[in-house]
Amino acid sequence: MTANTPDIHPLSRRTIARFLGGSTSLMEVRHSLYARVAPQDWSSSKSRSYRIGVGLSREADADAERQPASAHGSNLSPLGSWRKRALDLTVASVAIVLAMPLMLVVALLIAVIIGRPILFVHRRIGFNGRSFDCYKFRTMVENADQVLEAYLARNPEAAEEWRETQKLKHDPRVTFLGQILRKSSLDELPQLFNVLRGEMSCVGPRPIVADELLRYGSTAEEYLKTRPGLTGLWQISGRNDVDYARRVVLDAQYVRSWSILADLAILVRTVLAVMRFYQAS
Repeated sequence: MTANTPDIHPLSRRTIARFLGGSTSLMEVRHSLYARVAPQDWSSSKSRSYRIGVGLSREADADAERQPASAHGSNLSPLGSWRKRALDLTVASVAIVLAMPLMLVVALLIAVIIGRPILFVHRRIGFNGRSFDCYKFRTMVENADQVLEAYLARNPEAAEEWRETQKLKHDPRVTFLGQILRKSSLDELPQLFNVLRGEMSCVGPRPIVADELLRYGSTAEEYLKTRPGLTGLWQISGRNDVDYARRVVLDAQYVRSWSILADLAILVRTVLAVMRFYQAS
């Protein structure tokens, strides 16, 4: 893969070239790894939901506490150390202050149109393999598991798409309001609090579930060296127009070629990428 790969948006090629130009040893992601991922890997039964009111009431599930098989890595500190962390705290703090009115409006719309809980919380893998609760605004129907199971059972092509990408272009679980939130990436605003808590970074690989580490093959080591990010090379490279194998390569190259200036460039280009709604899931 190069910066001229057809599915990389032209506006992003200069940024991508900074990361890919310095390395010729791109890691292969073998197709056989994909077959090892079961179609039920992404399940809201492994998640928690929170209700927003006077307080937060938890509906905990025992599986949510399941730790990944990889346990903990041996990296002493996340990629970028204090410099990257300082950038994260600055950007996330400012963004939360500016976005708080919008977040309150979104929360109200979800409560009125979709109903509670307002937040969807799912266990993801972070730095050194530690799992954490990743926050998103809820975009799906209440019985999402049953809807997905029934849909995949009667649609073989959708089942194959799910096995390969863990995503569906036409997801029956997502509500109309949820589609708007996803297209605009507003559903991910609560992850700013994950950044403040030190579980995520503003820039990095997107957070994945434990079983998705299989898809990273030998490059899983790169993923575990850093905190997952709100945005990254994948988002500015076409988002869902980039397949999973290329996403893995981009994540690995981001880690290998990291710099503060690169993070700033990605943050700026993310604003443009978010405006391209057609590339979102």
